Amino acid sequence: MQDSIEQYMQTVGQQARQASRVLASASTQSKNNALSAIYTALQHSEAAILAANHIDMTQGRNNHLDSALLDRLELTPTRFKSMLHGLKDVMNLTDPIGEITDLAYRPSGIQLGKMRVPLGVVGMIYESRPNVTLEAASLALKSGNAIILRGGSEALQSNTAIAEAIQHGLKASGLPENSVQVINTIDRAAVGHLITMSEYVDVIVPRGGKSLIERISNEARIPVIKHLDGNCHVFVEAQADLQKALPIALNAKTHRYGVCNAMETLLVDEKVAEDFLPRIAELYAEKQVELRGCRETQRLLGSVVHPANEEDWYTEYLGPILAIKVVSGIDEAIEHINKYGSHHTDAIITENFSLARQFLAQVDSSSVIINASTRFADGFEYGLGAEIGISTDKIHARGPVGLEGLTSQKWVVFGDGQIRQ
Repeated sequence: MQDSIEQYMQTVGQQARQASRVLASASTQSKNNALSAIYTALQHSEAAILAANHIDMTQGRNNHLDSALLDRLELTPTRFKSMLHGLKDVMNLTDPIGEITDLAYRPSGIQLGKMRVPLGVVGMIYESRPNVTLEAASLALKSGNAIILRGGSEALQSNTAIAEAIQHGLKASGLPENSVQVINTIDRAAVGHLITMSEYVDVIVPRGGKSLIERISNEARIPVIKHLDGNCHVFVEAQADLQKALPIALNAKTHRYGVCNAMETLLVDEKVAEDFLPRIAELYAEKQVELRGCRETQRLLGSVVHPANEEDWYTEYLGPILAIKVVSGIDEAIEHINKYGSHHTDAIITENFSLARQFLAQVDSSSVIINASTRFADGFEYGLGAEIGISTDKIHARGPVGLEGLTSQKWVVFGDGQIRQ
């Protein structure tokens, strides 16, 4: 069986590499035609895709998947519409491939610049979210990359139904059908092969739980675009407008729980804690959010808050639990974020311009936000059309990864007979 899995993955890799060579020189129009055909196929397949997702959801509940996983797995008509909107946005994005920048002449007479090119073949490993199948495929196609998709077993029916629509669109457009391949086995050995096939795959993008991403990061022989978790913070500074701070702190935590840009720790300046905390705690109580606080938070809120321990400051809850800490000021807040955070997304609420600039400069995260919810940290809200993932690494791509994150640049040199003297 292991031999057959290896052979199957080798075939998938070879097909992806061949498709990537066609895509690298495909015109913007042909790529957009393919995306348009996929859009139409998805519209016609909505009922079938939602029915497939219903099967996955029923199976997930029977298998006692936790609420955060079920939330990520569910496709509602509204979420399906959002998927189509994201696909249309990708179609309307400027094609980055072939763009030449930084043109300059050298003393030798040569002219050089940098040309944007696809990465080649992307390997995508993800859990739960069936919408990722479409987001990843559309971004890969628009940026001239072939992609190999390996979804989780819990979303098998949903991913298969979406993949059928994508294949239909590719076939209708004339681009290689192997431009997008969905792994048709749930055997975990397939992942092991995918992340080590450096001759066929150029970059791996894992999306899922921390254990999955740690495994991929440790075992891959190919560069990985990743973030381990989303332990995000909102800091309500002493000069915050509390009429802004209250809805931001509520939205950042309760808009959706099982997402990587949800707030997990609320930091509050001691100068406004007595005024702010009882008011925000009342709003959280309406949403049945469990609060875990430092001693000062416990003193101010009493029995409505449980004691927080050291582990709480590190934890990405992905559920209706929030850690709260009262801090002495911006320096302690920044120190806390940089020590306990995951370098994903952190926000400050303040009307002090200088302190906002200090926060921007000193918080070491892929997205730093002033006076807005952490929930904005995704590719759709950033105008990327969609995102293939969010990176907390510092090399190549950082933050939400859209079209440009799936490209690199190569030097191009224009001469007219020059030789090296």
